[in-house]
Amino acid sequence: MAHTHTAHTRYIFVTGGVLSSLGKGISSSSLATLLKQSGYRVNILKIDPYINVDPGTMSPLEHGEVFVTADGAETDLDIGHYERFLNTNLSKNNNFTTGQVYLSVIENERKGNYLGKTIQVVPHIVDEIKQRIKAVGKGADFLVIELGGTIGDIEGLPFLEAMRQLKHELPNQTLSIHVTLIPLVKAAGELKTKPTQHSVQELRRIGITPQIIIARSEKPLGKDLKRKLAMSCDVADDSVIEALDAQSIYQCPLNFLKEGILAPVARHFSLESITPDMSEWDMLVKKIISPKDEITIAFVGKYLHLKESYKSLTEALIHAGANIDTRVHIKWIDSEMLESGQLDELCDVDGVLIPGGFGSRGVLGKINAIEYARIHNVPFLGICLGMQLSIIEFARHELGIAQADSAEFDPDTSEPCIYLIEDFIDSSGQTQVRTHQSPMGGTMRLGEYECILAKGSKIAQAYHNAKSIKERHRHRYEANPAYRARLEASGMRICGESPQGLIEAIELENHPFFVAVQFHPEFTSRLQAPNPIILAFVKAAQEAKATGKAKAQTHV
Repeated sequence: MAHTHTAHTRYIFVTGGVLSSLGKGISSSSLATLLKQSGYRVNILKIDPYINVDPGTMSPLEHGEVFVTADGAETDLDIGHYERFLNTNLSKNNNFTTGQVYLSVIENERKGNYLGKTIQVVPHIVDEIKQRIKAVGKGADFLVIELGGTIGDIEGLPFLEAMRQLKHELPNQTLSIHVTLIPLVKAAGELKTKPTQHSVQELRRIGITPQIIIARSEKPLGKDLKRKLAMSCDVADDSVIEALDAQSIYQCPLNFLKEGILAPVARHFSLESITPDMSEWDMLVKKIISPKDEITIAFVGKYLHLKESYKSLTEALIHAGANIDTRVHIKWIDSEMLESGQLDELCDVDGVLIPGGFGSRGVLGKINAIEYARIHNVPFLGICLGMQLSIIEFARHELGIAQADSAEFDPDTSEPCIYLIEDFIDSSGQTQVRTHQSPMGGTMRLGEYECILAKGSKIAQAYHNAKSIKERHRHRYEANPAYRARLEASGMRICGESPQGLIEAIELENHPFFVAVQFHPEFTSRLQAPNPIILAFVKAAQEAKATGKAKAQTHV
């Protein structure tokens, strides 16, 4: 449905109260999805109040996954949700942090751009924030802005002040949504509204009055409680939106639609009714919640106590499953548990997945899992480190190179099947490989790169026989082309490479499905457009289950 696009961008701010992790990211994504499916041009922005310049140097245990955009920015995992919901590529401009804002202002001050003025939070920091928000909103009918953290956090205050000033400057173009918790006191069996009232009072003290309350709750609010919330928080009766836990995050836009969130949005911006077409979305969600088939994938990783560190990959498996009406059960296996060679955990799975990762911990367990999948013809997908370890496993056990290793784990290895990208650049002189210098001192390949696919290969078939594709990277080490001839002579095909000759993908010739890639395909997977190689892997696991081939006949 096409709309007459207006010259003015409408700004929708989403804040959170009471406590963090309430689902501001999913709420923002859900509203943006409804607006996009109604024919509007929608952009989305995440503001992170932490002082790190980006999450690239943070531990996944601290912050969950680092999501990588096509232009090579390391961002918050909410940007991943935005891309998956909106089925669009975002850029480094769609996420900024306190650290970036202060860095810009300090750099401008050093250059003398402020004409000798005293630099202060108001106006200089706040003006920088407003300028960044407006830049992202340019050309969009709606910009949804999610402010990280919780109302009352010290570091969030400059962003709330920017929000207040924008409301003052553009009174008819800004809307404030507050996501808050309505806790259930089990002993009394009662839902309590007081924390929400306090949170809204804090916002109003700053000068911001929310127009819509999204109330997270364990059980339905009921009309009386909604009316009480509307009265105490000074919002219209239809502007308290109930957000119960959903069976799938992709149900949330449909739930918001049923709750009528678009009526107060349309009214506030003086629009006629906003009517999204959610039919395709609804069909996919039904397949997630009650699929016809199911398979089990062994997910052999090492950050398993914080599954958020693999968020894009677990979502990509859901997308692939939804598109073939199959539930993908993930069997989480700590790679360190496989180091002894006891691999019983792998006997009842339909596929084995080795995700990316850094460091040497748990590597032997991953190599054991790869060998198991290779020998027993279990469908296998290796990603990033998963590809590098596939090459090491093959070199050790098929080529007889016992010392085969990665320079990441042993810088002095005599058989560096995997080495630093600088070595590739130095040895070949092909410095046109674009790399990013990371703050930790290493060089990384970050963002989208071209990969040329071998004709007739499994990966080419997965990508509809494309000659070349573009996928996103986040790594420092590369497969060493010096071993290529020996690998290929023994049945490991190099089926994807960069224009400069870097090895991007491998597969085994005499195996139903054994593919490993240097890039991170999960970063481009969407509910409405699953990533092709992950979809091919899930299909292979489904076929293996159907034919019974994936069931190992003997234990290793």
